[in-house]
Amino acid sequence: MDNPASLASAVAWGAFALAFVFGAVAHKTNFCTMGAVSDWVNMGDTNRMRMWLLAIGVAVLGANALHLLGVVDLSKSIYASSNFTWLSYLVGGFLFGVGMTLGSGCGSKTLIRIGGGNLKSVVVFLVAGIAAYMTLRGILGAFRVGVLEKASTTLTTGQDLPSLLGISKLWLAVIVGGGLIGWAYSSRQFRADFDNTLGGVVTGLVVVGGWYVSGHLGHLAEHPQTLDEAFVGTNTGRMEAFSFVAPLAWSLEYLMLWTDKTRIVTYGIASVAGVILGSFAYALAARKFRWEGFRDAEDTGMHMIGGLLMGFGGITALGCTIGQGISGFSTLALGSIMTFLAIVAGAAATMKWQYWRMTREA
Repeated sequence: MDNPASLASAVAWGAFALAFVFGAVAHKTNFCTMGAVSDWVNMGDTNRMRMWLLAIGVAVLGANALHLLGVVDLSKSIYASSNFTWLSYLVGGFLFGVGMTLGSGCGSKTLIRIGGGNLKSVVVFLVAGIAAYMTLRGILGAFRVGVLEKASTTLTTGQDLPSLLGISKLWLAVIVGGGLIGWAYSSRQFRADFDNTLGGVVTGLVVVGGWYVSGHLGHLAEHPQTLDEAFVGTNTGRMEAFSFVAPLAWSLEYLMLWTDKTRIVTYGIASVAGVILGSFAYALAARKFRWEGFRDAEDTGMHMIGGLLMGFGGITALGCTIGQGISGFSTLALGSIMTFLAIVAGAAATMKWQYWRMTREA
């Protein structure tokens, strides 16, 4: 029987390797979900939005291929839960979108910017991580559970679209994934820049690899201690792909409880370290490492508010632009698609507010 401790270590190293690749490639290609919304809203440029949707399309096809081949079971992820907390998806997603705009990037972009020498993102990391922990287990968690999660419904079929619609998972994955990829490549300008393909395809494949590492490599049909099915090496005890809100909280907790030998480096913690170091490695290799700090007190305050909203919103919505926007979306879960739309709406609304404020002051 497989040794759970050895499997947990393999899961952590697998997550680190995939995240390292993502951090380096995302830095090189300027993959940024907040930037995707900004380019579209402020300039009508859809290239980075197409890169994001290309990543989703690749992840949808790859994750569902693993599921249909019996390699992983996506129904055992948190995204396919039958508990449909619709208000949490909408409110959490919208607030996350607001927060990532004020904080100059989502959770993954924050880690990428840290790797490039951005000290502002270090502050965002700390505030978002603390807010996420408060939403998981602290005072904000009481509001999340007692108010937002009360607005929920139980879906007997689960919330994945194939089950809800009674459609073949294979065909729906091909339609959705293929459609997103087709739309991304329908732009000649997008096709002309290889970085667009590199960023979108690698990000999508990294998420697929994450499902394999967590859902297959780390899967035990029968844990030797409990005799129950288990997914080792994750904080949730379930299969995970990449997400960058809760792992910020788990990373801070691990650092603060370093001498507690019962603590291990989990999938999420390893992924945080991997993105930072991958981005740092690329920044050094490309000679793009630059120290950057806050402009003034207002700039500091906006980033801190952004981190707070990202931490609360990301936990409430069960993920961020990567967690729900790609990993969750790849399971074809209705809640993930709702969260994706809510995040885009929150970011777009905040950008409109920032533009109005700028023109008013001018």
